[in-house]
Amino acid sequence: MLRMPKFKVLNPATVAEAVDAIQQVEGSRFIAGGTDINPNLKHRLLEPECLVALNGVEEIFGISQTEFGLRIGAMESLTNVETNTLIQQLAPGLASASRQVSGPQLRNMGTIGGNVMLDTRCKWYNQTYFWRKSLGFCLKKDGDVCHVIKGGSKCVAAASNDTAAALSTLQAELEFANAQGSTRIAIDKLWQADGIWNKKVGPHDLLVAIHLPAALLNQKGSYKKLRDRNSIDFPLLGIAARLKISDNIVDDCALCVVALQARPWPLDKASALLIGTTVGSDAFNEALKACCAIAAKQCRPMPNIPGDHAYRHAMVPVFIRRAILSCLD
Repeated sequence: MLRMPKFKVLNPATVAEAVDAIQQVEGSRFIAGGTDINPNLKHRLLEPECLVALNGVEEIFGISQTEFGLRIGAMESLTNVETNTLIQQLAPGLASASRQVSGPQLRNMGTIGGNVMLDTRCKWYNQTYFWRKSLGFCLKKDGDVCHVIKGGSKCVAAASNDTAAALSTLQAELEFANAQGSTRIAIDKLWQADGIWNKKVGPHDLLVAIHLPAALLNQKGSYKKLRDRNSIDFPLLGIAARLKISDNIVDDCALCVVALQARPWPLDKASALLIGTTVGSDAFNEALKACCAIAAKQCRPMPNIPGDHAYRHAMVPVFIRRAILSCLD
């Protein structure tokens, strides 16, 4: 039986109390829905002395529309995000991505903020302590060897957060709070290519809310996910797409891929090929074909998560095409 390590829990009531509480004990961590951190605690991947629970902080709940766009509180459950009428109408790609995270029970507990801040995953890392010790550990935890790339000096554990891809296509801004105050970061500026910690903020920075700009709302969007089972599983490949279409002409297009490397990856070169084409025309079909081909050249899956990486690579153009055509339905 896998047991939790010993730790104490703090229950702040405000954002100010939460960012103060996280400073009290070195190595403390925030806990939101707990669907990712709890298994990691049981596997001794994390061993904090203290957890700061966020379910009592009312400021980081709520979904509302403002003159600037949509504000989504980081503690809103994935179920609330996928079923919210505003998000379904104005950000259908995000609703689609949220709907495909894990299974319904975990979406009821897991939060949109937790999915954005999800730890990277690797088949050599997300194992029990006994399993990892027998292997000799790895770069991400307790060891100095990468089992994915022999001789590798940087961890290549994969970003597997489905909603991050959709939020990238929407150019979301993330609102963080810490002991020094609050700040906003464009989601594409959040990431760094290091699987040990793939974010440019620290574990003591609290994600308060996600802001979607009004200019990119009410457009077509979709998310397509490759996985072994149609529920529960993390992505073997995830593709988010957003299209702005006026008079049957593609005015704008954005694509983002997850589960291939340590960060979500916008495919700007591929998506730009569709801009200016008329949907259904020969030019559009040729541009779509070229878009899929370029994406396949850019995306090179590694054997860092379960699933054959050659198959995952072969599915890149297939899922790019599906995501774009799904936007047109």
